[in-house]
Amino acid sequence: MKIALIGYGKMGKEIKALAENRGHTFPLVIDIDNQEDLTPENLKQADVAIEFTSPDAALQNINTCFDAHLPVVSGTTGWTSYMDEVKERCEVEKQAFFYASNYSLGVNILFHINRLLADIMNRHSDYDVMLEETHHVQKLDSPSGTAITLAEDILYRIDRKKTWVNRQAENGEELPIISYRRDMVPGIHTVRYDSEMDTLELTHSAKSRKGFALGAVLAAEFIVGKTGCFSMKDLLSF
Repeated sequence: MKIALIGYGKMGKEIKALAENRGHTFPLVIDIDNQEDLTPENLKQADVAIEFTSPDAALQNINTCFDAHLPVVSGTTGWTSYMDEVKERCEVEKQAFFYASNYSLGVNILFHINRLLADIMNRHSDYDVMLEETHHVQKLDSPSGTAITLAEDILYRIDRKKTWVNRQAENGEELPIISYRRDMVPGIHTVRYDSEMDTLELTHSAKSRKGFALGAVLAAEFIVGKTGCFSMKDLLSF
């Protein structure tokens, strides 16, 4: 499989090394020094694009891939207020788009358990819920896309919570997400339910970027030859 890699930071390098070990090649690698090479014509050398860049660049990068009618896997967070626009273009033009706020298998298992637990906790108002996320200091967006996914799944299921906030809660309807940026932490996410009787926690701690890279490569292998919008639920059949 020929992959156009858009973004060659730490995640991009991890993705490239892992994909090459699986026999894939990279006819196009876009870094900060050659952004002008990201054109529909150049993208046509590839079978699929993997995009890990920045919130302000992601939408344009995805649209450029669509201009080339190239399937695209995106792992950039912090831009998803434009998601409906991307999904509409994908459906109308029969493109292929795969998005996840986190490509780790373990995190996606956490997402699944989080939804199941929130359904249960909706019936137990003695418990209040909060989230914490810790990442390396280079992470630009706050809260993380993973934390937002966890929070939105909780809001959908727990009636007493109405909105998430990136601070301590000021009333019972707010779901707080507390963000920390510390050194070189790959990523820690905790969902905590607390009551006067006890505390229940779900925590995922990443040990390296390899788990995220593998998920992105598996998504690229999955999406080639398909049309539509996909997520890790489709890949993992949750």
